[in-house]
Amino acid sequence: MAARFRSQALAEALEHQDMAAVALALRNGNTVVPLVKPGPRDNPLDAGEVWTYRSPETGELALLLFSDARNKPANLPPSVGLQSPSWLRAFLGANAEIITTVFLDIAGPHPMQATPAEILRALDA
Repeated sequence: MAARFRSQALAEALEHQDMAAVALALRNGNTVVPLVKPGPRDNPLDAGEVWTYRSPETGELALLLFSDARNKPANLPPSVGLQSPSWLRAFLGANAEIITTVFLDIAGPHPMQATPAEILRALDA
């Protein structure tokens, strides 16, 4: 994956398991998200369709965020997008009722998890 699909600040915050630093990284930097379908190359305003995980046992929906495209498990859709803090705020704001959990680097190397409300508070601070 290209180096541009990485947030160094988020990676370092997750490495230290520092929620304040994670909040700062999410507010000020981009986040890697898996895509079901990437946007068309000739339309940079179309970021594509974000992939979310639905638990087969509970039906609960989770948003997966990554500090680096290389941390995305291979069993997820192959495409990724690099999304801004304003995109993350808008996406969670629009979907906070249906998303129950946000996982950051779920497969490691330094995973964390938060509720959408916690991420929204971090983005709004």
